[in-house]
Amino acid sequence: MTPRDQHHPESEDEADDLNDAPVSDDLDDDLDAEDDDEEGVDGEDQDSASEEDDSLQRHHKFTVSRSSNMRLDAYLQQRLKGVSRSRVKKLIDAGMVTYNGKKNPKPSASMRENDVIEVELPGKAVKTIEPEPIPIEVLHEDKGFIVINKQAGIIVHPARNHTSGTLINGLAYRFKQQVEAEGKVFKAHQTRGFKKKQRLTKEELGKVQGLSDVGAAEFRPGIIHRLDKYTTGVLVVGKKEEAHWAIAKQFEKRKTLKAYLALVHGNFDHQGDVIENHLAKHPTIHEAFCVRQDHLSKHAVSIYRVREQYEGYSLVEVELRTGRTHQIRVHLSYIGHPIVGDIIYGGEPIGEAEITNPPIAAGSRKFLNYARSKEEGQSMEAKALAREDLIITHPALHAALLGFTNPDTDEFMRFTAPLHEPMRTLVHKLREHKREDAIVAKKGTWIDLDQAVPY
Repeated sequence: MTPRDQHHPESEDEADDLNDAPVSDDLDDDLDAEDDDEEGVDGEDQDSASEEDDSLQRHHKFTVSRSSNMRLDAYLQQRLKGVSRSRVKKLIDAGMVTYNGKKNPKPSASMRENDVIEVELPGKAVKTIEPEPIPIEVLHEDKGFIVINKQAGIIVHPARNHTSGTLINGLAYRFKQQVEAEGKVFKAHQTRGFKKKQRLTKEELGKVQGLSDVGAAEFRPGIIHRLDKYTTGVLVVGKKEEAHWAIAKQFEKRKTLKAYLALVHGNFDHQGDVIENHLAKHPTIHEAFCVRQDHLSKHAVSIYRVREQYEGYSLVEVELRTGRTHQIRVHLSYIGHPIVGDIIYGGEPIGEAEITNPPIAAGSRKFLNYARSKEEGQSMEAKALAREDLIITHPALHAALLGFTNPDTDEFMRFTAPLHEPMRTLVHKLREHKREDAIVAKKGTWIDLDQAVPY
């Protein structure tokens, strides 16, 4: 029996998840494995640097001295000592190579005299995970796992461009405090790779020791699923290997219950619908994804239900049957209702002025596959941040509900995370302009709005 059958017998069309970030220099984290909870694990694998990569300076600029038939990737392999040709291709694909001022050149481009090539190499790979006093809102904690209400603006685990300031660093600090509160000495190995203790004393059994070793080799210990840097809400992290694998298996088998709240542009004349469109990388915007029907695309299904409507805006509940990168953001934009603050996919930054004078969002046309380039988005975001009345300039998307079976007790547990700022403030302000006569979903919903968005 699925969670759906157990907890919502009257509703048949329910299901699964994933998802999202703004446009600043951190936008690349959108694609750096921050939101893809496909197959119930933790998203896109990140390429680890070789020792040779770590020893190189980060920025390189080359001017070609004479024309030749040499390919761009072969040329860079020659010039960047210790970097393989496949690694060069990954740098090109990641937008870290410019060829005469243009990004994403073809690896097969021929070298011509006076061509200018610039390469930005990633920083050094993280070597340790240090405890940092980062605030963490805990919804539940026991010996096997911890459930967190993640705030906006924080990466889940260390990656090449973010070696500190992550949720994992904050958890390490929390466990350090717990160990020291018991009068024990916190050992560095509990955060430097999260190695197992070979033996535990009777007093130590069942005590908080740190995070699960699963994923420790990639510096993502305990991470079962992820949320984008600017997506807030419920996140479960494994503390013991047994619990980690058991919960991860539920994600993989689609036996978890997950639902999001998204604040979108525009109003609806119906209670909700199913969006079923294949998704793949956008053909021209490197940072984006889009609806596509080809051999590169993946099947994706989202279910949305309208929960509240305001003048020019709506609060929708979304659950996913599949977990594709940026699925919620792309699907909602594709039906003409981009998420507020989602600059990449045609959403608009919102300040006090837009509450009473809702803008027509750039992505509000149906079936448009709208996407802004990183450069355009950065310019737009910079202008928005200069406004004194600005409320939000990142996607108003919140993982409000997560349910799964506790491996130790076999009890199905549901966790509802209250909205974080600034999305909470924005919803409260919009409620002053609520359309009481508007159509909203009366049944089939999962999220308790009194808990998620309390008045």
